[in-house]
Amino acid sequence: MPKMTLDELRKVRDKKQFEMGLRESGGSSTRLVVSMGTSGIAAGAKKTLAALVEALEEQNLTDIPVRQTGSMGLESMEPIVEVHKEGMPTVIYGKVDEAVAREIVQVHLKEGRLLDGHIVDRPAADIQGGQ
Repeated sequence: MPKMTLDELRKVRDKKQFEMGLRESGGSSTRLVVSMGTSGIAAGAKKTLAALVEALEEQNLTDIPVRQTGSMGLESMEPIVEVHKEGMPTVIYGKVDEAVAREIVQVHLKEGRLLDGHIVDRPAADIQGGQ
């Protein structure tokens, strides 16, 4: 294995620090939660998590934390991503592959619209105030 230069090591460190920063809870009321129980991991949640982190970086949404949790009890819908965004209902998306993860970042987080085809759960309309 070739040796890495100091600059290469710094780049690796900076990238990992950025990725870890996305997982920390900041002052943001917007956050993503990825179900990383064994069924989620088996269904591809690691790729989903990586795609979310990459998409957030690409869209310059570095203030949005990405957290991991255990099973959400919806194993048949794995991988699962829960989205909390200020001014919108909390939504759980199911069967989130890498493409859907990128769509969540673009459509839900950037444009403020729900992805109806992937919603597993959200509050009833009367709780949402008719949204």
